[in-house]
Order: sequence, then C-alpha cells, then structure tokens
Amino acid sequence: MDGDDVRGAADPGGLSQSQRLYRRGWRVFPDGTTRVTVERQPEPIYIVRGEGAHLIDADGRRFLDLNNNFTTLIHGHGFAPMVEAVATALSNGTCFANPTESEIALAELIAGRIPSVERIRFVNSGTEAVMFAIKAARAFTGRPAIARFEGAYHGAYDWAEAGQANGPAQWGVAQMPRAAPTYRGMPQCVADTVVLCRFNDLAETERQLSAAAGRLACVLIDPMPSRAGLLHPDERFLGMLAGLADKHGILIVADEVLNLRQGYHGACARYGMTPDVIAMGKIIGGGFAIGAVGGRADVMRVFSANGGKPALPQGGTFSANPISMIAGRVAMEAMTRDQFDRLETMGDAVRQGLHGAIAHHRARFSVSGVASLFRIHPRPRIPTDYRQAYLGEADKALMERLNRHFLQAGIILPKGAAACLSTAMTPEDIAHIIETFAAFLAASACTHGENDNGR
Repeated sequence: MDGDDVRGAADPGGLSQSQRLYRRGWRVFPDGTTRVTVERQPEPIYIVRGEGAHLIDADGRRFLDLNNNFTTLIHGHGFAPMVEAVATALSNGTCFANPTESEIALAELIAGRIPSVERIRFVNSGTEAVMFAIKAARAFTGRPAIARFEGAYHGAYDWAEAGQANGPAQWGVAQMPRAAPTYRGMPQCVADTVVLCRFNDLAETERQLSAAAGRLACVLIDPMPSRAGLLHPDERFLGMLAGLADKHGILIVADEVLNLRQGYHGACARYGMTPDVIAMGKIIGGGFAIGAVGGRADVMRVFSANGGKPALPQGGTFSANPISMIAGRVAMEAMTRDQFDRLETMGDAVRQGLHGAIAHHRARFSVSGVASLFRIHPRPRIPTDYRQAYLGEADKALMERLNRHFLQAGIILPKGAAACLSTAMTPEDIAHIIETFAAFLAASACTHGENDNGR
C-alpha cells in the first residue's frame, strides 16, 4: 500500500462498524474488498446477516434487499427449507471426487423445466457456464469465432467480456462496434475472433453475422441483457438471429445465468427462443456457488468421455458438489408455477407503481424489466440498446442521488444493474419501493430537467 494511503491507518475513533471493517480490509485487499462489484457509499455496507427480504448490517441497520446477491437469492435470505436441507447434508460431507445422487436430482429438475436442456453439465459459476458453453460451440462446429452484443455482461472469460464495458471513447461507429478489451494486455486475438453487434439492430447484425458466418461458432446472447440496460428484446430481432444461425450452422448460446428467474421455463421460452446451448447459474444453486451448461444432446456430446478423451474435457474440483446440488434442488422445487406467477404479479405492481409516479411528476425517467426484475433509467423512453442506456456523467450523478435516497429510506437499490424481488417480499415492501421513488421525484430538482441527454 502507498505510504500516503490513509485507508489502512489506525482507526481514529468515531467510525461506524462498516467504516472500521473497510479500513481493515485495505490491509489485505487491493481496494479494500475482494469483488469489484461491491458498491461503496462511499464505503461498503458490511452485512452481519440476512432475514427473508432484509439485510442487517454491522451497525444494526435494516435494509430491504433489491440486490439479492445480484439476483441469486430468489427466496431471499435464510430460506428455511434450504437451510434445513443443507444443515443435514453438511454432516455427510461437503464434496467428493465421486458423483452423488443429488446431482442427478437437480439435473432432472432443470431438464424437466427448461425446454432446450436435453443434457447438462454442472460447473461452479456463471462465468464457467458461459466459458464452457462457448467452448462447446467451438468443439461442435470446429470454428473459433463468436458473436456477442455490446454492453452485455457474460462473466470474466476473455471472449465473453470483450466489448462489455465499451464507452463512447471505445465503442466505434454504430455499424461496426469495437470489441474493446476489458483490461490492459488482453491478447489481440480475442478481439480478432469476436464479432460485436448492437442488440436489437436487425439490419447491421444480419450484415455482420452473414459476413463472418464461415468462422462463427456461436452467437452469445442474453435474452434481456441486464448490465446493458435490462433491454427488452425485439421479437423480429430474435427471429432473424434464429434464421441466420440455422442457415449458416451457427449455434445460439443463451446466457440465462441471471434471466432464468423470468419464469418456470426460463427466459428463452418466454420470448420464443430455442437456443442450442444455455448457460445457467444463480437461482439454481439456492444461494451456493453453481453454474450449469445445458443443451441439445448432440452438442452436449462434446463433453462425453465414452469411447476415450472427450472433444471438450471439463472437470472442476467443486463441480456438482452435494451442498450446491441439494440447496439448488430445494430452492428450485419451491419455485413452483404459482410462486413464479406471484413474483411476476409483484413485479408488475412495482413497475406500474414506478410508472405512475413518473407520470404524476412528469419526470424524465423510465422503467424496464419483466417478471421479478426492474431497472430505472434517467431518460423518458426505455432504451432499446446499450448506447441508449449508457449513463453520462450527469446521469451517473443523478442515479447516485437516487441510490442514496433509497438507502436513507432503508432500501438497497443496485447501481447500474437490475433490481429484483424475492418470494420473501410482501405487499408492504412493494408499496415502500414505490413510495420511496415517488418521494425522490417529489424532492428532486431534476424532475423537469434535461437529464436524458436528448434521448
């Protein structure tokens, strides 16, 4: 640590517990925490425990949680059936080199619900799921390149993240977005084998994919890209992708790590998509680390070791560990059709309430999302692609004020990402979200200002 960096200095007193812990973290972590996604206000809020829809921090404050560990905890915190099942399982062992029945049970549940899943492999995270889905597409087609969409987040695999953090200085002309590296030193061959397209842009995407068809293994798509703006897909756009992929033998790889929570059958089924491979994670682990790759039986055969070395070897020390398998099965069994419907009803109520507040105050905001997901945008029309959703400095400052306002009202609202509901929430929680946003609009001097950069 630099000698003039006071964040690791001795505590001067009068600090909150979160501030003390943050200073302590600076002594062992490069920036005080161990995840770049941890939000700071200006220091992180350190959590002691979760109770249903709420979090309690190190200073005893209670917050309604609209983050749910980045949409993972669909039942909120401390879901009793899952806690009981895991407590029992722990005494039998946490992980083995051998398979267990629990992995078969979770695989059967997922394959029984998600139409595109005929065979499945478990991994340890959403990043791994996307990585192995891309590798499976390459192994099946024999082609090296992939296509993906600007601003969409797909984890930390080089090819999956090229172009995910583009800004105006990097993104290039509209007709040919640049697959800009996310970190210094990313090999040039990554950008050379990534075709970056704009979500919902039918004509240009068709032109780009047709031109590169002979070298494309797959098109990687999140059916509703969250970090790119929680963008609503155009049905014509999805239809064009399906037709073009079929024509040129390109696989469709759907990233539903986040959006599987859109319904009992997932997000692709909601939009009429039939992907060849699907990456899953988050809710299927019940709050424990997990990822999964599923898809067509012939494509998934690249993982098979029957008859010798597989076309695509895949292991993982903790893959299919029984704790994640059991927790995931219990959590997913509890997500019945009725529970998904209840979550969607609450989500509709939130979005309608936020829209109502916007209309009442004639505010230059909009709200995107479906099912249990929503995102507030500081512009009067819902963005249709990443460039429209991109926040300039004035927008960022406005959204920072919005987040602080929610925090002061006892609600954790994610910055620059999808907010989500959990089955632990109540009608009173929904009303609190709407009332808090309405109060912000009423108090904000920006409600009639030009905060949409002309869009």
